[in-house]
Amino acid sequence: MQRRSRGINTGLILLLSQIFNVGINNIPPVTLATLALNIWFFLNPQKPLYSSCLSVEKCCQQKDWQRLLLSPLHHANDWHLYFNMASMLWKGIHLERRLGSRWFAFVITTFSVLTGVVYLLLQFAVAEFMDEPDFKRSCAVGFSGVLFALKVLNNHYCPGGFVNILGFPVPNRFACWVELVAIHLFSPGTSFAGHLAGILVGLMYTQGPLKKMMEACAGGFSSNVGYPGQQYYFNSSGSSGYQDYYPHGRPGHYEEAPGNYDTYTAGLSEEEQLERALRASLWDRVCRN
Repeated sequence: MQRRSRGINTGLILLLSQIFNVGINNIPPVTLATLALNIWFFLNPQKPLYSSCLSVEKCCQQKDWQRLLLSPLHHANDWHLYFNMASMLWKGIHLERRLGSRWFAFVITTFSVLTGVVYLLLQFAVAEFMDEPDFKRSCAVGFSGVLFALKVLNNHYCPGGFVNILGFPVPNRFACWVELVAIHLFSPGTSFAGHLAGILVGLMYTQGPLKKMMEACAGGFSSNVGYPGQQYYFNSSGSSGYQDYYPHGRPGHYEEAPGNYDTYTAGLSEEEQLERALRASLWDRVCRN
């Protein structure tokens, strides 16, 4: 698995444009640091992509556990980075202002590692159940799993309402599940297990014992101190993620946002952009066949 490098990194340019359009001073510090870290790793990868991706074979059998830390910070190409970090930008602004910067940093760190662990468990379980060792060799990279976990949190704090996915109204609480299936059907190169792992981690936090365990470990700081400043309210969104080959389409999701965001989204809502991206992916594959 190698990163594509064709011409100008248009996705990176669009991402930087969105960041500067929102205004660096309007982005809470942990969200900004997460964006900067992912961009830095994209421009200065510490290892080749295949040496950073997460798989049962590499982590468990070859004991290369550093991949748990590296895989969320590496992206297959500039569009993969763009779609993930555009989603992170709006989720981060919302959740960091709600949870507080220190707690949000703890959440991001915990989710990054735990999503990788759950992904490995899922891949191992499927490989053993189906007697198919290829699942142990399946390698995934990207911040997508963490974003799906954050999506569960976002929907938990804003449970009401509906989102439009492929023309169908879906209750917020089910949106992540529908998007999980839709993204996998229309862009089979995405990591189903990686996204599912993120959803499960998010549910462990909102419905299970994870939050209490984190609070017990944190001790000195709370999970409900907000970041000072203006409060924004956004719809929920998903993310894209790539395994060991590239899909023809470029699935992406965007949050509704203050300011001049329509400049970059043509006035489309997050769900309308998801629908357009998925249909474009399907059409691209039909034209190639």
